[in-house]
Amino acid sequence: MLFAAGLGTRMRPLTDDRPKPLIPVAGRALVDHARAQAGDLRLKTVANAHYLADQVQAHFAGTDVTVLSEAPQILDTGGGLRQALPVLGDGPVFTLNTDAVWKGPAALPLLARAWDPARMDALLLCVPRDQARGHLGQGDFLADDTGRATPGPGAIYTGAQIVDPRLMDGIPGPAFSMWELWRRALARERLYLLSYPGLWCDVGRPDCLPLAEAMLADD
Repeated sequence: MLFAAGLGTRMRPLTDDRPKPLIPVAGRALVDHARAQAGDLRLKTVANAHYLADQVQAHFAGTDVTVLSEAPQILDTGGGLRQALPVLGDGPVFTLNTDAVWKGPAALPLLARAWDPARMDALLLCVPRDQARGHLGQGDFLADDTGRATPGPGAIYTGAQIVDPRLMDGIPGPAFSMWELWRRALARERLYLLSYPGLWCDVGRPDCLPLAEAMLADD
């Protein structure tokens, strides 16, 4: 699930005429940087769209990505995932934000190898703060020695995860945040973190673009 429906307000004026996932970084649209994180996995893929949705539809025309438009209301991350489930099918799913770039191994195969449904309802890929670029916060999660997560000023959530969509059973909608699922996983002590070994850059603001391109170009 590629989250591509945001309004891109922090990216203005670059998003005045295009959705944020289509902003180019080093000659490649942000959403295509995200798709590359699948690595060699063959996945059924859905992207949601809302702001300038026709451009997202056109970008994926002729590909195997299904684009689901959200109108008139944007559904947020949880609601967007719920709408996509009939296409994605049963079982745990990957979700991926589309406003970051990565330098290192593909993210989703790392998550796939670490996923343990016997212990986990959600597995979030996070990056240590010294391996992150462009991020202004103090971090999102702390982890114990087993990788079990609690919210706090620790590692930064990269926007990539595996999550069991059954966590959303009974959540009223249609619009709700992924945090509603994570709170349930936290209550069950089944929210886990995996540390990303490479570099990651948040591309949520115009001043992040040169940071991202410098990170990708640095050998």
